Amino acid sequence: MKIGVVSERTPAVVDSCHPPICSSCGRLVEPYARAVRFNCPNCGKSTIWRCEKCRKLALHYKCPSCGFEGP
Repeated sequence: MKIGVVSERTPAVVDSCHPPICSSCGRLVEPYARAVRFNCPNCGKSTIWRCEKCRKLALHYKCPSCGFEGP
């Protein structure tokens, strides 16, 4: 390795990013929001997101994999 030689780098290709969506109301969950993320308590396959408002109001959510509904 030679000192002082700068190798040319190519940009890394990163998969597109999808922001999380609240499973109860369907709104986007903003970064640093007081939201919660957890796996479905019934099947554990899907990730459930709940925004702060839906958590406070105890709105129901539904698992897209198994159809489990929770408060």
